[in-house]
Amino acid sequence: MKIYLDGEFVEKDEAKISVFDHGLLYGDGIFEGIRIYQNCVYRLDEHLERLEYSAKAIVLDMPWTRDELSELVCESCRVNGLSDGYIRLIVTRGPGSLGLSPSSCPKPSLIIIADKIALYPEECYTEGLKIVTVPTRRTNSAALNPGVKSLNYLNNVMAKVEAAQAGALEAIMLNDQGNVAECTGDNLFIVHKGVIFTPHASNGALRGITRQAVMDIATSQGYEVKEVNLTRYEIWNADECFLTGTAAELIPVVGLDSRKIGTGSPGPVTKKLHAAFHEEVSTHGTLI
Repeated sequence: MKIYLDGEFVEKDEAKISVFDHGLLYGDGIFEGIRIYQNCVYRLDEHLERLEYSAKAIVLDMPWTRDELSELVCESCRVNGLSDGYIRLIVTRGPGSLGLSPSSCPKPSLIIIADKIALYPEECYTEGLKIVTVPTRRTNSAALNPGVKSLNYLNNVMAKVEAAQAGALEAIMLNDQGNVAECTGDNLFIVHKGVIFTPHASNGALRGITRQAVMDIATSQGYEVKEVNLTRYEIWNADECFLTGTAAELIPVVGLDSRKIGTGSPGPVTKKLHAAFHEEVSTHGTLI
C-alpha cells in the first residue's frame, strides 16, 4: 500500500508525520471518509465540499483546489489498484510549536489512505444489529458544531468503548437534552407507520453524505422523510430502524437496550432502501 503524504506517494511503513503536528498534539484537523465502488468514487464532490466547509469552520486555509483534491483521491485509488474500498482524506493543521495557537503552523499536511474496510460482520447486514444507549453524550453543538468532521473524536471513541463493554458493536449517543443525536460513527433512521424519521442535525447529528443519499433515494421512491427530535421511546416503538454511514453503508438495527424493534428482523423498507442504495453507488460519483 502507498499513502499520499504531502506531495508524494510513500510506502505504508514510511508514511510518517511530525510529533509536532497539531493534528496529533490537539486533534486539530479535519477528515473525510469516502467510498469507491466499481472504480467510481461515490459522491466525491459532496465529500470535498463538506471538507471545505469543515476547513472554513476551523479557520484552516487549504492550498489545494477541489479539482486537485479530486485528482489526488482518484490517483491514490489507481496507485493502489483499488476499485472497491474506502478512502480516508485527512488534512491536519501541520507541524508547529507546543502552544495551542495555530499561528505557529505555517502549512497544513495532506494525507490520503486508500484501503479496504469492513466495519461490521456480514451477518449483521442480513440479521441486523442489536445496539445500546451509552452514557457518553454527543458534543454540544455550542461547543463544536457537529457539521465539522474534525480529528477530535474522543467522545465517539469513549462511546464505542462503552458499547463494547455492553457487548454491542454500535451505540446511540444522546445530546444534552436527552434527544438522540446519532451513533458513534453512523446516522440513525427509524420507520414508523410508513414514514421515515431521522434526528435533525441540530440535535448533534453529522449531515452524513450517505444519510443524505438515503434520504434522496427514499423520497424518490415515494416515502415521506422527516428530520425531527427523536427519543429512545420512538426507537423502541418503531417498526424498523437502520443506520447509515460511509463505512457502514446501510445496516439494519433490530434491537435497542434489550428491546426488540419491530419484528426483530430487518424490515421491508430497510431492505428496499438497502438494495436501491447499492444500485446507485456505482453510478453517482467520479470514475477513477
